[in-house]
Amino acid sequence: MATPVLDKVEKDSAASPYITVTFRIRRFNPEVTDEAQWQDFTIEIDPKERVLDGLHKIKWDVDGSLTFRRSCAHGICGSDAMRINGKNRLACKTLIKDINPEKPITVEPIKGMTVLKDLVVDMEPFFQAYRDVMPFLVTSGNEPTRERLQSAEDRERFDDTTKCILCAACTSSCPVFWNDGQYFGPAAIVNAHRFIFDSRDEAGEQRLEILNDKDGVWRCRTTFNCTDACPRGIEVTKAIAEVKRALITRRF
Repeated sequence: MATPVLDKVEKDSAASPYITVTFRIRRFNPEVTDEAQWQDFTIEIDPKERVLDGLHKIKWDVDGSLTFRRSCAHGICGSDAMRINGKNRLACKTLIKDINPEKPITVEPIKGMTVLKDLVVDMEPFFQAYRDVMPFLVTSGNEPTRERLQSAEDRERFDDTTKCILCAACTSSCPVFWNDGQYFGPAAIVNAHRFIFDSRDEAGEQRLEILNDKDGVWRCRTTFNCTDACPRGIEVTKAIAEVKRALITRRF
């Protein structure tokens, strides 16, 4: 029996899933120039793919000098936060079809941090603020011989702020942080909240005093930019308000 062959007409009539998309990327190379500039790249891509896939295609097939961070590509590591069409997003979680691919897709580094090259920024000040709020469980006495038990209600108290992946999308969306990089920023406060309200922790007062500093929680102007930018859906502004309330009432 002859092997069936797909008719050529049928092949030609099959619609291609690919569309033509222009990526407008803000490029910066300090070894070449002190000025950043926009560069357009036009590629064929499936609209159901992600912005990160488009960046990979550009880097692998068009211009290998394009520089950006990424790791897990599944919205967990937080390393590929960038401004896409003017909003802070994770490139690995942003679908091409969801950001109007009929117009150029603008991609630039997150704001408020020193740009090292292209889409890569210096994250050290961000992580220093994170370290400064003591993001670890503090207890006294001898090492326990069994699990530190906690009720479901106590766990729920800080559940939301355990979701932070340190992508800096919230902090780099904050106008106070843009104006003054000394502000601790939403991400550091969120991670302080996670331990301040943990019933097993004993350093809540110490963390509150750290955030009571002139560059601490009182700098927040409640613009909700941070909540809007969080790719994990954390109610960042609510967490900051709870830390402010704890500072006033000393109840947490």
